[in-house]
Amino acid sequence: MSTVVTDPDKRMAEIADKVENGERLSLEDGVFLYQSDDLPTIGQLANKVNQRLNGKKVYFVENMSLYFTNVCEEHCAFCHFRRDEGEEGSYTLTPSQMLEYVAEHYHPELREFHISQGHNPHVPFEYYVDCIRQLKNAYPNVTIKAHTAAEIEFFSRISGLSYRDVLKTLMDAGLSTLPGGGAEILTERYRNKMKVEKASSEEWLEVHRTAHNLGMKTHATMLYGSIETLEERIQHMMLLRELQDETGGFLVFIPNSVQPASKNASLKRRVPAFDELKTIAISRLMLDNFPHIKAYFINIGTKLTQLSFAFGASDAHGTIVKERISHAAGATSPEGLTKEELVWLIKGAGRIPVERDTFYNEIKVY
Repeated sequence: MSTVVTDPDKRMAEIADKVENGERLSLEDGVFLYQSDDLPTIGQLANKVNQRLNGKKVYFVENMSLYFTNVCEEHCAFCHFRRDEGEEGSYTLTPSQMLEYVAEHYHPELREFHISQGHNPHVPFEYYVDCIRQLKNAYPNVTIKAHTAAEIEFFSRISGLSYRDVLKTLMDAGLSTLPGGGAEILTERYRNKMKVEKASSEEWLEVHRTAHNLGMKTHATMLYGSIETLEERIQHMMLLRELQDETGGFLVFIPNSVQPASKNASLKRRVPAFDELKTIAISRLMLDNFPHIKAYFINIGTKLTQLSFAFGASDAHGTIVKERISHAAGATSPEGLTKEELVWLIKGAGRIPVERDTFYNEIKVY
């Protein structure tokens, strides 16, 4: 589809009226906003919605990213993290090796382990369960956020279990929530073109639906900036919005821009900052039933993260320690930030830093 606009100012005013009155935006509205170059107005509208929901608070969590294995059976065109079994640089940690790594970086204020990895068919489902179990036994007070919906679909295939039984097994071992990865763009045209061999759009949504029905709160992402159309970005958001209407199980939406294969990639190989800010703002406007939109500093950098708090973002992610997936694809941001740096980042944007747990319970207001 394409949106024909005879009077852009009038069209923007109509959308502003919808936002002011709390009316839901349509596919055509979302596409118009993407086609508009009036970034200040789009940002102001998103800021208004965010302040209505969250005031001036911006949240962050003390977390650590973990990666059990980078061996993966999939060959997604955008991924530079994956390796084949036996390939140089490939690894699969034993639970004890993983615990050694955690012990080197652990501190008592850590509240979340954020775990994602390859779909390694050379180890059984029980390997992944055991990793979660041993991690939870060693650190019972740290929330485990692990395994994207695409990984859950993969576990279902290698174990013969239903999504529900896979999730229940992992929850019994210590899993509390799913990260949002694996969504990419939720249209089959995109997934076929980008060789997304993992879970289909409907399978990804069904895993989250199942998790929500089990009482689990989860996260949602969008990987944008490659071959998807503007319509597909909005369709992606609307699919998430529909599921949120049904279950209310999503905590936050995280728009992630595609990273080039090299840190030395030229400006024209990266998603423009204009598009990144616009996507955060449009996400806030389209996803009216999501409590939070996250500005992921790993993808957009720290300075743009600061700006994003005036464009609808209410979450700055967390400390991370050492991020690998985006950096394998050429991200130029820091691999992690300290709590003091995050507080400074948020205060520098005129916002109120709030340390949270995984579920947005407030720990400390700075």
